[in-house]
Amino acid sequence: MFKINIVPYTLKFKNPAGTSRGVYKEHKVWYLLFINVETPLHFGIGECAPLQDLSCDYNEGYEKQLFSFCKLTEEKQMVDIEILRDYPSILFGMETAMRHYEQQSWQLWESPFSKGNKGITINGLIWMGNYSEMMQRIKVAINKGFRCIKMKIGAIDFNSELELLRHIRTQYSKEELELRVDANGAFTTQEAIEKLNLLAELNIHSIEQPIKAGQLKDMSLLCSISPLAIALDEELIGINNYEDKRSLLEKIKPQYIILKPSLHGGISGCEEWISLAEELGVLWWATSALESNIGLNSIAQWTATFKNNLPQGLGTGSLYTNNISLPLNIEGEQLWFSPKGSFPNLSSFRTNE
Repeated sequence: MFKINIVPYTLKFKNPAGTSRGVYKEHKVWYLLFINVETPLHFGIGECAPLQDLSCDYNEGYEKQLFSFCKLTEEKQMVDIEILRDYPSILFGMETAMRHYEQQSWQLWESPFSKGNKGITINGLIWMGNYSEMMQRIKVAINKGFRCIKMKIGAIDFNSELELLRHIRTQYSKEELELRVDANGAFTTQEAIEKLNLLAELNIHSIEQPIKAGQLKDMSLLCSISPLAIALDEELIGINNYEDKRSLLEKIKPQYIILKPSLHGGISGCEEWISLAEELGVLWWATSALESNIGLNSIAQWTATFKNNLPQGLGTGSLYTNNISLPLNIEGEQLWFSPKGSFPNLSSFRTNE
């Protein structure tokens, strides 16, 4: 029998993280500790890490709702996926805490990655900034060994962003360096058509969410005429019913979907997306959503159970000054997990509110 402790924690960014929706300086998360009432050393931990301006389940009453669901889960002694379907960040925290609790190990899923025998290839993430900042960040990522770079666009002047990408292409061919861009819905439909053509000239691999979510007809049009592959991200947020997921993919027909368990239905909800995507011929990769190492570890170990050779978006663990220490390391362009490393115990989790 387990009880659940909730530990609020505020993660502090080393450097402000810029997106087209604004700049993040800190990120409040909640750790869920499933603790065996008879053997307190037996515990499982999960992370609820909603993003205030993105998550479909975040509002002013989030913490109260979280307490309510934890009480219900304690009473049932199980995670009720259907009740939590519309609360993806809470479901993700619950599912992964239960997984850890049941496995009684930080090796949450069995794979060569969780055994420390194989790394996961990831993309280098270039945060928004001015031209010189982004150029410097690109150089650092390439020097570290990344052969796939994802660049957030839509904040500075598009011509400057295009100039950055052109400069990279003069140095590295598409065979040497894969370039992905993420617009976070920054463009209008008319702008997007023109910009997609310009980006395609530079052999860009794909663009995430060129226009705002919810414009299904326009997004479907873009996916049908774009010379550049389109990946859906924000478009998937709040689509938690299985048949609604199928309907969205059938209407838009994207080339890729990007899965973030904290935003897109937890582990179980993302597995539904994967099942539908594979049935409909849509490719996918997984990405963390600014979780700490606790959430990142769960997503990485889960992702490693699939035969997906695309570079994943799992390199955000080094963003924070006060991250929870786990043996996750980036070597070159790969994320590695060491099962023989040092792991936190219950006393490691204290609120820093």
